[in-house]
Amino acid sequence: MSVAHTVNRPMEPERNREGTLLHVVETLLDKGLVLNADIMVSVAGVELLGIRIRAALASFETAARYGLDFPAGTDRDTVAWQEAIEQKDTCPECGKRAELKQLMNEYCPWCGWQSAMAKQLAADAADRSEHAHAELSASRDEHDETGAAADRPDAATTAQRDG
Repeated sequence: MSVAHTVNRPMEPERNREGTLLHVVETLLDKGLVLNADIMVSVAGVELLGIRIRAALASFETAARYGLDFPAGTDRDTVAWQEAIEQKDTCPECGKRAELKQLMNEYCPWCGWQSAMAKQLAADAADRSEHAHAELSASRDEHDETGAAADRPDAATTAQRDG
């Protein structure tokens, strides 16, 4: 009977995408961070100094989504502000954020990924287009048949013109 010997190695740090500074900043701006602190300095039960800290760190998009107050004079009619208010979601394929409506109904502008709903909408549109094309072709054929008959002069018209 043999016993396998395993070497005990110390744990080594691993690097992956989720530990990068970029990922941390992205998460902070996407989710937001709120600091709420009350600091009191007292001596013998007598409060000498009291500090209240209220701070929020978030992207404009996140702040707008959660209804945080902005400094007085913030122009909320700008294009950038309207873009920040638009609902966005993360593409499951590339992980980048895009407008929710475009992701669900069309495609990801970064990688071209299509949702199942977008694929269904495209298939439905193709079916409608094919059906409309078939109707247009049938209408043209019908018009050609009746138009050709109307363009040919009948015998009475020819007799009047010649006679």
